[in-house]
Amino acid sequence: MPIRWTVDQSRQMLLATAEGEITLKEIVEYLNAVVAAGTMPYRKLFDGSEARLAMTDEEMMVLGVRLRTFHGQGKIGALAIVAAADKTHELARLFGALAAADRRTKIFETLKAARDWIDAQPQ
Repeated sequence: MPIRWTVDQSRQMLLATAEGEITLKEIVEYLNAVVAAGTMPYRKLFDGSEARLAMTDEEMMVLGVRLRTFHGQGKIGALAIVAAADKTHELARLFGALAAADRRTKIFETLKAARDWIDAQPQ
């Protein structure tokens, strides 16, 4: 699976890494697993620096609707996204879908900057 993730319960942190082409199906499977694990309120660090979104505009809209369904279901933890400089445009589209949530979300070009920022966010 191109998206791997682990949870640090003691820090209430979810760490995810995506590699290769990421499809809508894979993102939905990841989101379903995050919800099932009860980690929506946790802070999240999503490293997509080695990934490429393989989604059409229509699929991005479907994902946006899916993401917005979570917004009214309780607290959603802060999200740091790592993207290579040449991939920030495609992640910016995803960021737009996330921006409506009542949570802090930010895109970074380095894992260190993302980790420093997410570590500074409240649990």
